[in-house]
Amino acid sequence: MNTEWLIKLWDNGVLQLGVWETIYMTLLAALFSYLIGLPLGLLLRVTDADGIHPIKWLNSALGVIVNFLRSMPFLILMIAMLPVAKFIVGTSLGNKAVIVTLVIAAAPYVARMVESSAKEVDAGVIEAAQSMGASTFQIVWKVLIPEAKPALIVGAVISTVTILGYSAMAATIGGGGLGQIAIVYGHQRSNPAVIWVCVVLIAIIVQIIQVVGMRIAHRVDRRARS
Repeated sequence: MNTEWLIKLWDNGVLQLGVWETIYMTLLAALFSYLIGLPLGLLLRVTDADGIHPIKWLNSALGVIVNFLRSMPFLILMIAMLPVAKFIVGTSLGNKAVIVTLVIAAAPYVARMVESSAKEVDAGVIEAAQSMGASTFQIVWKVLIPEAKPALIVGAVISTVTILGYSAMAATIGGGGLGQIAIVYGHQRSNPAVIWVCVVLIAIIVQIIQVVGMRIAHRVDRRARS
């Protein structure tokens, strides 16, 4: 196993840059995915048949779109969305384009995670708010989101880890990060040492996200403190 490349990559700062690119692509994509997926998931829950304000046609239309995007393998969806990325950021290559494709792929996944978290809220709490005359927006903002907060955070951890995995695959369209290092310096140069170092670094990042996220979820869970 040739480790000379590892030393060169470390000395030249390539590995450090790969870690940084992986982290910022993942976190930025997760942020924008939640800006889209959170309201979309809440809307799916609210307009569901047993939701606060059922709207069958809207729920069905959104469900079809979300399910269609979720059913597509990420690699295929990523390639299909390159023209969209070019329209939005002006290029179909590099980290900017990758972030756009990551958001498009992850937002529907996030929406379903949010919808699932919202469904865990006790119906009695929502009914109590309705009996006091709270509006749909007030119930969502002051009841649904606070009550579902622990589940939402757990879902965010799972979604972020999923996006991290997507970012590694995005190296196939010219994205940076540890995925690109593993492909260019590891696979293409038949150097498994580089590949395994990238795998270990990604695993460490996943573990950090998991530990931090679960600790936050535990702290905001009132049931765990009671």
